[in-house]
Amino acid sequence: MGQRAEDKDTRILTRGEIRRVKMFEYMGKEIFAKFGLPVPKGRMVASPDEAFRAAAEIGGPVVIKSQVLSGKRGKAGGIKFADDPDGAKAAARELFGLTIQGLAVDTLLVEEKLQIDKELYLSITIDSAAKMPVLIASAQGGMDIEEVAEEYIVKKHIDVELGMQGFIARDVVRRMGISLNTAPGKELVQIIRTLYQIFIQKDADLVEINPLVISGDKVIAADAKVTIDDEALYRQSDLPRVEERTSVEKAAHDLGLSFVELEGDIGVMANGAGITMGTLDTLTYYGGKPANFLDAGGGTGEEGTAKALELILSRNPKSIIINIFGGITRCDDVARAFASVKKNRGIPVPVVIRLVGTNQEAGRAILKEAGIEAYDFMQDAAEKAVELAKL
Repeated sequence: MGQRAEDKDTRILTRGEIRRVKMFEYMGKEIFAKFGLPVPKGRMVASPDEAFRAAAEIGGPVVIKSQVLSGKRGKAGGIKFADDPDGAKAAARELFGLTIQGLAVDTLLVEEKLQIDKELYLSITIDSAAKMPVLIASAQGGMDIEEVAEEYIVKKHIDVELGMQGFIARDVVRRMGISLNTAPGKELVQIIRTLYQIFIQKDADLVEINPLVISGDKVIAADAKVTIDDEALYRQSDLPRVEERTSVEKAAHDLGLSFVELEGDIGVMANGAGITMGTLDTLTYYGGKPANFLDAGGGTGEEGTAKALELILSRNPKSIIINIFGGITRCDDVARAFASVKKNRGIPVPVVIRLVGTNQEAGRAILKEAGIEAYDFMQDAAEKAVELAKL
């Protein structure tokens, strides 16, 4: 679906920081409600007893949702249903013991269970190629939105000078196959216009509702995903600040390393954001799945290399690729540090190293003594790392 937000980690990586701020679902729904978008009755809770009280206040069947900055919560067991307050308390007790994609569940959203007649998809994000916002909609929303064929997706670029005019929203609803003469069709037009207001006024780079539920004659935002451009946070002082790093990412940040956990099984270490991203892309090209993004920066010494490797190993990779293009970073320093870590601390998985640049011959000689042959080209090293991960 092109620029549609994916459940995989799509954060933009730069040296030192992650340049978008995500909101938990309940935070996104609070924003939606302030702008008049219809959302289910519900509230955030932090304990099973609070879940009991919330369910009693709401009345009737409820849904209990884990609040983590990750997709696929349902498939991970992070969403449960209950018919009464006792059931909500029991479900909450189970959910508070979960970890979803490395993220511990410490808050829940308890809300009314909706009658779902149809699930839609609606989002506005930035099309970086077109350099303008794009509205993405589908009459086939829900859990497996990534599998929806392009022919069922409606995309509409938005001229920021013109804004989200009524005729644009009506055209999108028509193209979704929903009649404008029905109550849901008319309500959907207004929801699209309001969502664009949120996108612009909150300096968002994504506002997404999946699913947007048709329930009788009503259209209700059953979910909410909002991310804010962190360069604009000075204008958004009323928004909560969300820590989206995992415990490992926090540890890396404290060490001055750029580290992001991914979902694969090949550990990655490189010296520079660009070369690290290039390594991830090359691994993917050869059929591999990176376990992390780690930009170790320049001048990495023995202790820095050791700490970087410990972070990578914490992800239990099946192989590791180290991609160094020596400039400020000297190849012999990196090789010496790696050899010392291998000798003194041990590395229990196969490691592939590409080592090119300043003092590369000296570095390669050190690696050879440690039983490692360095590669000249990133493509060859990546292909080998993928091969080793599959053994």
